[in-house]
Amino acid sequence: MMQSLFESFKAEAVELWGKPPRERDAHMAKEAIMAKKAIKKGPEAYTVLVEITCSRSSEELLGARRAYHSLFDQSIEEAASRYIKGPERKLLVALVSAYRYEGPAMVKEDDAKSEAEALANAIKNADKKKLLEDDEVVRILATRSKPHIQAVYKKYKQISDKNLDEDLQTTLILKEIVQCLCSPEKYYAKVLYEALKNGANKKTRKALTRVIVSQSDANMKKIIDEFQTKYGVALSKKIEDTASGSYKDFLVKLVGGGN
Repeated sequence: MMQSLFESFKAEAVELWGKPPRERDAHMAKEAIMAKKAIKKGPEAYTVLVEITCSRSSEELLGARRAYHSLFDQSIEEAASRYIKGPERKLLVALVSAYRYEGPAMVKEDDAKSEAEALANAIKNADKKKLLEDDEVVRILATRSKPHIQAVYKKYKQISDKNLDEDLQTTLILKEIVQCLCSPEKYYAKVLYEALKNGANKKTRKALTRVIVSQSDANMKKIIDEFQTKYGVALSKKIEDTASGSYKDFLVKLVGGGN
């Protein structure tokens, strides 16, 4: 049974890998946007949108948006606002529309502190106003530059004596956004570790294809190093011990074999 599952993953992986990177992002985004409407996967399906919008550079995200427009005859912003339902819509539309500043890192400490305090206050009062409906939370996480968000993260730790993502445990999408913006290699290393655990379900296992194929042309070296540091085993070795057949060989080749 596992062999046939891995072979089905191989077919998906090869198809995804065969697409140019920005077209690949566009296809994954479309599947994520349509998932809740068509397949009812639930809000966790939007994890893919978070990864694309928060771990890519502004130019890469712009390229994915252009590819989406060309491939599907509508903008990704239009699709997200039309098909995503529920409290995640406002945030996700803002994320797919974003073009974060990537010039010289001029972080204003006072602004970072002020916004860390705003986030702390929003989290404290989340029982009165849901975080996903808070315009200030959406503005900060969807528009601020990555260096600025990282500065906010540090200020939040000083203010609250806890990490921001720890205080967002009950709102998975916000937790993932913060992790992807602040330390994508740590985020992806954990996703891969969970996917490679014995007994992981099919949905969790599928993250192997998504992460390794989508990150193989971008952050893979950092992810490999983080995986080795955190879990004490090479990513390629863990793949060899868990996967099988041609799917295993394909993934090991993408992560560089003897990392």
